[in-house]
Amino acid sequence: MSTIPAYIPQIRRYQDWLAQRHGLEFPDYDALWRWSVTELDAFWQSIWEYYDLQSPTPHGAVLARNVMPGAQWFPGAQLNYARQVMRHTEAAAAAGMPAVISRNERGLHRELSWPELRRQTAALALHLQAQGVRPGDRVAAYLPNIPEAMVALLACASIGAVWSICAPDMGTQAVLDRFRQVGPRVLIAVDGVRYAGRDLDRQPVVAELRAQLPSLEQVILVNNLDLSLERADCAHWGRITARDDAATTAFEPLWLPFEHPLWIVYSSGTTGLPKPIVHGHGGMVLVALQLKGLHNDVGCSWEPNSWGERFHWYSSTGWVMWNAQTAGLLGGTTCVIFDGSPGGSKEQPDWGVLWRFAAETGITSFGAGAAFYTSCMKAGVDLSACGDLSRVRALGSTGSPLSAEVQQWGTDQFRALRAKAEAGGQPGLPSAEDIWWNNISGGTDFCGAFLGGHRELPQVPGVMQCRQLGAAVESWDDQGRPVIDEVGELVCTQPLPSMPLYFWGDEGGKRYRSSYFEHFPPGRGRRPGGGDTGPEAGAVWRHGDWIRITPEGGCIIYGRSDATINRHGLRMGTSEIYRAVEALPEVLDSLVVDLEYLGRESHMPLFVVLRPGVELDTALRARINAAIRLGVSPRFVPDEIHRVAEVPRTLSGKKQELPIKQLLLGKPLAQVVNKDTMANPGCLGWYEALAQRRQAAQRSAAESAQM
Repeated sequence: MSTIPAYIPQIRRYQDWLAQRHGLEFPDYDALWRWSVTELDAFWQSIWEYYDLQSPTPHGAVLARNVMPGAQWFPGAQLNYARQVMRHTEAAAAAGMPAVISRNERGLHRELSWPELRRQTAALALHLQAQGVRPGDRVAAYLPNIPEAMVALLACASIGAVWSICAPDMGTQAVLDRFRQVGPRVLIAVDGVRYAGRDLDRQPVVAELRAQLPSLEQVILVNNLDLSLERADCAHWGRITARDDAATTAFEPLWLPFEHPLWIVYSSGTTGLPKPIVHGHGGMVLVALQLKGLHNDVGCSWEPNSWGERFHWYSSTGWVMWNAQTAGLLGGTTCVIFDGSPGGSKEQPDWGVLWRFAAETGITSFGAGAAFYTSCMKAGVDLSACGDLSRVRALGSTGSPLSAEVQQWGTDQFRALRAKAEAGGQPGLPSAEDIWWNNISGGTDFCGAFLGGHRELPQVPGVMQCRQLGAAVESWDDQGRPVIDEVGELVCTQPLPSMPLYFWGDEGGKRYRSSYFEHFPPGRGRRPGGGDTGPEAGAVWRHGDWIRITPEGGCIIYGRSDATINRHGLRMGTSEIYRAVEALPEVLDSLVVDLEYLGRESHMPLFVVLRPGVELDTALRARINAAIRLGVSPRFVPDEIHRVAEVPRTLSGKKQELPIKQLLLGKPLAQVVNKDTMANPGCLGWYEALAQRRQAAQRSAAESAQM
């Protein structure tokens, strides 16, 4: 009787390779991590070799210039994101592995083979070239999480066009705020989407985008809901991608410089328009392979060790986890995607949707935002009623801190599932201890992770297992000193290949520097392996999260250290909410904070200053919520709205978001704000009283729970 070889974790395979190829052996993970952040050239060269990256020209160095910002990686090398994906076509097809499996709320189930993925990519790429799209031109997409979005990204990448996508749940103004900055020549858009049981026509939004984006030369329409099969003013996706001729067969993605721009993603802050962040082909290929393989333990579907791997991470296209899901293709993995609500409809809530989907499609690595797991626990989901989940060997979580309680709930669910299976005579299933939580934390800003999982390290509920290889992450106090077992600012003291090339349109890089590199003095902590160096080395990357690193090397994220909203795992700058709310004639000023911290769920109060004589009645509350829902996204509708006399501001006129957030989280007023630096300190009494009422209510609730 033949037996299936024991699965070898991807990070163990890499360490075995290091020992065999380079004679490098490490006594524990901490030693391996310290090598990776001290010997930067050796580590990243090892990733290049381990994943057998190809270039028609050699690179003259690995890290030719170690300065932040402005690090220069792999000069002379050429890569292409799409070319790396297509390397797997023949082997994956021969093994019978699909490239993409998708389903939506309408029940439409599709499987895209690797050859078909390649053919459709070639067909669209040739069409774009025929329209005059050249390397460096921007192509924008307004698409949900469907296979067409993946094909479109790969087509753009293959010809050197710069990709940028927004999700159809974003309001028209929020999309325009992004796309106007980058001037796309082509827009690929969807006619409509179904979400939470409702069909949503997006053609009016597409028409508005077309009217407001003067750079557009063509719109390609994807008929997702078949609302409009023919439009004279749009090109037809189906006809474009049906092409199958000698040209599509012969098509090859272009070789591009390592730092050629791949895509533009957006991260908004407390002021101004969203930041259009540009990442390069080489950096994204290198970091995505390392992250997906070594830390997320996602293997190649056609390799014997990870045969049949199916990778799913629930996401909208507006979240960087969509990019992370798509990156599974770089390693030859079958990507399994779902378009729709993970919790059913408002009328019929159902948090078993994704679990049944996982059972029916044989998902092996299942990921979602931490808020999803919390919702499942609160809804009382019973995984034993969701089908056969025996193939799931990893649960991924990100977006916000996953509480110990929720992680334990998931572990208990899988323990019960496997006990039931073993009792029913199904030998060979993984033991309860083998269900592994891959809790990660990173960001859109560098499209990667700083903290995450390790398949062979101990698990502690609520704690991320380690700092990722190559990520020189530390916790710093206010004086810029590294601390252990204390909450501090998350900084990264050495560059990563996926850090932004630049912000689009940011002349001289001023906005890029101010976003990440101006909090601590240049040279502080910049010596590889630890210590200071000269200011010419630049400054450390300050990420904007509170972190505690345990003596054992585990990590806990306590929420944002800045005023960015982290709503159900999606980050949004407060400036976008202000633009939507303050466009209403009744609203003179506004302030919003997110009280997600220390594993708490997001709770977002909005404070509004109204015109004299205007009341904050039910109708106005509804208009405010609608303005946010339509102008930003339904995800950012506030939990409560308060009328206030004034919004606290500094002498220079800046809204005091962080002090109010800290005050409402329980810190004394004297510790969060210097009244001498405020333009209107007299308004703080109202907020202090609100904070005291909140704390009293929380104490009362806690006491009641203990009774």
